Amino acid sequence: MNTPLSLDADQARARLGELTVVDVRTPVEYAGGHLPGALNVPLDRLDQAVPALQEAAARGGLLVVCQSGSRSASACGRLRARGVAAMDLVGGTSGWAARGYELDRPAGAPARAPWAMDRQVRLVAGSLVLLGLLLGVLVHPALQLLSAAVAGGLVFSAVTDTCGMAVLLGKLPYNRGGAVPVREDGRQGA
Repeated sequence: MNTPLSLDADQARARLGELTVVDVRTPVEYAGGHLPGALNVPLDRLDQAVPALQEAAARGGLLVVCQSGSRSASACGRLRARGVAAMDLVGGTSGWAARGYELDRPAGAPARAPWAMDRQVRLVAGSLVLLGLLLGVLVHPALQLLSAAVAGGLVFSAVTDTCGMAVLLGKLPYNRGGAVPVREDGRQGA
């Protein structure tokens, strides 16, 4: 049987018991709410988890999720390139929650959810563009190149479907939290 490339929220919910769900968001985003039973393997740690994910995919099925579906689609592509059958959740956890399905939160997780990575990227990119324009007017016109560099980075991000700024922001302490490593048997824990 061929593995579908993606599942919508209704299809995923119907198969939740047979799938290993992997959330590729940062630990802080994951703590803000994730699909029931989802494991947290941040996108920047995906390559280290491939052996365990390959075993999990062989046992039942691997569903990869993020906030909106963009990072999980990228992760699925990377996993498929390494021979791991993986499905993407269309619409991510946002789509899941929009259907009225419950999200789990770890005990002691903050009541207020952290900003999603795409929102953080928009804030930083917009702030840098405004800063470049302001400095170009107040200090020296050449400083407007900062705005041009951010614009170029956004175009590159769209064309390659990657986001260097998200990778950098994901390394900041407030986005790191404490992801639980995936063991060889595909479960989380040391």
